[in-house]
Amino acid sequence: MGTICSPIPSGTKTSSDVCNADWMASLPPHLHNVPLSNLAIPGSGPKPQSGLPLRVGGVSVGRRRSVRVCRWDRVPGSHDSFSYWVDEKSPVGPDQTRAVMRLARISLVKKLMKKWSVTQNLTFREQLDAGIRYFDLRVSSKPGDTDQEIYFIHGLFGIKVWDGLMEIDSFLTQHPREIVFLDFNHFYAMDEAHHKYLVHRMQEAFGNKLCSACNVESLTLQILWEKKCQVLIFYHCPFYKQYPFLWPGKKIPAPWANTTSVRKLILFLETTLSERAPHGSFHVSQAILTPRAKTIARGLVGGLKNTLVHRNLPVILDWVKTQKPGTMGVNIITSDFVDLVDFATTVIELNDLLQEDRALAKC
Repeated sequence: MGTICSPIPSGTKTSSDVCNADWMASLPPHLHNVPLSNLAIPGSGPKPQSGLPLRVGGVSVGRRRSVRVCRWDRVPGSHDSFSYWVDEKSPVGPDQTRAVMRLARISLVKKLMKKWSVTQNLTFREQLDAGIRYFDLRVSSKPGDTDQEIYFIHGLFGIKVWDGLMEIDSFLTQHPREIVFLDFNHFYAMDEAHHKYLVHRMQEAFGNKLCSACNVESLTLQILWEKKCQVLIFYHCPFYKQYPFLWPGKKIPAPWANTTSVRKLILFLETTLSERAPHGSFHVSQAILTPRAKTIARGLVGGLKNTLVHRNLPVILDWVKTQKPGTMGVNIITSDFVDLVDFATTVIELNDLLQEDRALAKC
């Protein structure tokens, strides 16, 4: 499905070694009219964080979105697709407890926070080139700032949201048949004025590329290409009602396993897929493990990637290879550190199974 961007040594290809920049445009014609909710789409993987020192007052529940994540003040916090870069010199974000804020006055604590906050190695552009089309985004103002600037956040502040949006828009302009899902699901230290500022920036960045909320089953690649729409924005906050191009968060449920056990994770993924609503929404399978306090304590210096992801990602990828897209199958699949294996291409190639179904139907 993907073409190699540059020569690499023999062995397993990684997402950063493969170009999937135009994979949607390259799908066979019969898939152009299949609802996007029935296609297999790779995403980069966030999850609510857990443990020490990154326990941020989050609630240990079975599903990430069973807690309210939009308020006009501070709410418990979690992970982000942007987190290839967080600034350890910045203040600790308002997604953290006061205890963590006090601890973070020690420079070593911030370095450790960074090791457990980063969930991706690739920039937005590199993830897009690799084929990632779904991004889980957590945002915040900087308390004390006099302006209304909004930043990506995960424990520590990341880049300005505006810079990330412009990076995505630049890719979409160069690849006019690719579609992205931007899932804004956690907001911190933001009042109504901040939300209005953020939405205005979205309009400024994407303009006519924005897709208005509509019936999920009616949304196909062909329809979006005809309308020249490329961006679906999901906004987990009542503020979405004021703008036709903001989709309600309930249209993209993302059950969360909240486990360090890969066996329990896979069982959870299978169970939630079997319970997936056949109509009316997209579906995110979070193929992601969540560190607990003792996990972080044992691997304090190693960080998330070296402690939890490296040894389990091959097993998770094997599960992905057994899946099939469709009405009751997988739709969007997310993972941490999508560059470590050829995650995106593995997900994209599941769409070949829809082609096989069509061939069998003809017979």
